[in-house]
Amino acid sequence: MALVTGVDSSTQSCKVVVVDTVTGAEVRTGRALHPEGTEVDPDAWWRALLAALEEADGLGSDIEGLAIAGQQHGMVLLGQDGRVLRDALLWNDTRSADAAQDLIAELGLEELVTRTGSAPVASFTGTKVRWVRDAEPDVVPRIAAVALPHDWLTWRLRGFGPDGDSPLGPVLGELVTDRSDASGTAYWNPTKGAYDLALFERMLGRPAREAQPDGTGDGATDAVVLPRVLGAAAAAGTVHPAHLAGAEHSITLGPGAGDNAGAALGLGAEEGDVVVSLGTSGTVFAVAADAVADASGTVAGFADASGLFLPLVATLNAARVLSSVAGVLGVDHDGFADLALSAEPGAGGVVLVPYFEGERTPNLPTAKASFHNLSIASATRGNMARAAIEGMLCGLADALDAVRAAGVVPRQLLLIGGAAQNGAVQETAAQVFDLPVRIPAPGEYVARGAAVQAAWVLSGSRPAWQVDTLEDRASDHRPLIREQYRAALATISF
Repeated sequence: MALVTGVDSSTQSCKVVVVDTVTGAEVRTGRALHPEGTEVDPDAWWRALLAALEEADGLGSDIEGLAIAGQQHGMVLLGQDGRVLRDALLWNDTRSADAAQDLIAELGLEELVTRTGSAPVASFTGTKVRWVRDAEPDVVPRIAAVALPHDWLTWRLRGFGPDGDSPLGPVLGELVTDRSDASGTAYWNPTKGAYDLALFERMLGRPAREAQPDGTGDGATDAVVLPRVLGAAAAAGTVHPAHLAGAEHSITLGPGAGDNAGAALGLGAEEGDVVVSLGTSGTVFAVAADAVADASGTVAGFADASGLFLPLVATLNAARVLSSVAGVLGVDHDGFADLALSAEPGAGGVVLVPYFEGERTPNLPTAKASFHNLSIASATRGNMARAAIEGMLCGLADALDAVRAAGVVPRQLLLIGGAAQNGAVQETAAQVFDLPVRIPAPGEYVARGAAVQAAWVLSGSRPAWQVDTLEDRASDHRPLIREQYRAALATISF
């Protein structure tokens, strides 16, 4: 049995799955927690990776390939000696919001979207780079390389790292990444498939160069090293023998991926598939044949991990909307679903505008949530529960409209994430979205996507592993739900 290991190094934890390359069957798993916060020492990721791999025997003698998918946008700054210069800023660190606005004021939103496929926001690596330039100028001259979380972990597995703490030392020219993660930096052009080095220099105030396989990107000049961008099926190297506990075998490494691109691979998503992920925050992304550059800045024009593109919209309010309202109603998840299912579609006219945490899409950081159209007759617990689900999904349906407006033609919707297992959410999704809804069985799809990539690199062809489906729902579109939602929004002054 040939096996590969897929890794999901997420914000909260490191998850490992070991998978049979022929059937895609999961053989064993491992997990280790990451520290909380928006600013983290990357060494914590490294320790968690090793612990999760050990629990899953993910570097065992039966493993032939491995790839790492990871949280996007995190900024890892390395010095010439390979050491991390400051704790990594994660995607959810918002201190660079003003830096994003500065870049837009300097260059214009349309130009930035044309050059990078996305409007700069606080999440992206490039705005964090600009923040460091302005807020920590003493760090800037010492920066020899800028990497993303999965780039750095792959580099460490290959044996590179700080002087005295790694078998091969700080060869910065060996840093590699992939298209999907590079496209989330805000200084890589998905259309051209190349870094925008002039834009990076404007962000940091120093020139940059892409790492080269002959090592010429190892910092010999003053230019900051950016990881070399590998193709979907390109090998990144091998796991260094020092990490194999003396076993005499070779494990080929894939280039890795960003987390959403990893999930798309794990789900087997193809052109025309739209994935709606209902986690703490919400995401809507589609596999598309062509690059997207949305001049409004709503849609991020990312690349995917297969050679295509992954236009994406993120919202701040998703599953927490349901847990917040369930808490108000004094019920658990099952009780909340029962209440929602007891109400009719449209919730008797009750609408929840779900901006509990402000909102990113639309950009309303100071907005608050609000119920609308409550009357003596309509103010029932069932209507309030259903309105919570409808409001959450209407926000994501607006995101899907933005993806469509950018030129994507969807054919079906894949609903994933913890809240997707709620029966009331499944029923309501078929009513809010005007597409067939497929609910895949629960799974670690980011880690499985990394395993898909590892198997792809080994065999030269993308595996077509079956994805189990929990339920398929035909579209039961009820336009009234979104009409009520739009009308409620129109009454609010944000």
